[in-house]
Amino acid sequence: MWKNLKEDIRLTFDRDPAAKSLLEIIVCYPGLHAIWFYRMSHGLWQWRLFFLARFLSHIARWITGIEIHPGATIGQRFFIDHGMGIVIGETTEIGDDVTLYHGVTLGGTTWRKEKRHPTLEDGVIVGAGAKVLGPITIGMCSRIGANSVTLKDIPAHATVVGIPGNIVNKKAETLDENGKINLDHHLMPNPVAQALSHTLQMIDDLNLRIDQLDTQKRCQETDDGLCNDLQREHARIDRFLDGSGI
Repeated sequence: MWKNLKEDIRLTFDRDPAAKSLLEIIVCYPGLHAIWFYRMSHGLWQWRLFFLARFLSHIARWITGIEIHPGATIGQRFFIDHGMGIVIGETTEIGDDVTLYHGVTLGGTTWRKEKRHPTLEDGVIVGAGAKVLGPITIGMCSRIGANSVTLKDIPAHATVVGIPGNIVNKKAETLDENGKINLDHHLMPNPVAQALSHTLQMIDDLNLRIDQLDTQKRCQETDDGLCNDLQREHARIDRFLDGSGI
């Protein structure tokens, strides 16, 4: 027990630069309190003292704003940042070195008494407000973007954003230059912005093509030096757009 307590405190110093002192961490970190309550309630759950386990988790929810079902399975070095509004369902399985931010839901999609909550493998980071729903598996060291909704299995080392969640990167960096877990979960690609940028580029290309056709039409009606210059200019633009250079 003391080993786990020391590891929890060291982990908080490692993953939260706002942590200033040992006393502050012990007294003022609800994510840490929720994990400690969970360990006690999970022990009661394993002893089949279901009511006491649920009652203790209910007290923890009231104190911390974090709801962890005592039946959930959570690995080592689990870190909750801020934590308010987190919900972790009964059949959830969480591996080692997982990080959750506030507002995360690890929820179910059925009322049947079966595996109905997600499995998060080692090293997963779930951003603020994200929802991971159903008996799906999030591969090790994957990153779930803030406010995304993930409904299907995600392979290892992937980055997920959007509603519903889509994979935008299959090689997410899991460690920083110091060998620690990379918490830069805000550095996510923006597929909507990329699509809009591509569309605007296509519109610009189309406008150039229309201008070229208009010039050719006018040159068919009158043959002068200006038209010849315009044709040469559009030919140069065509070569540039086709990637053959100027």
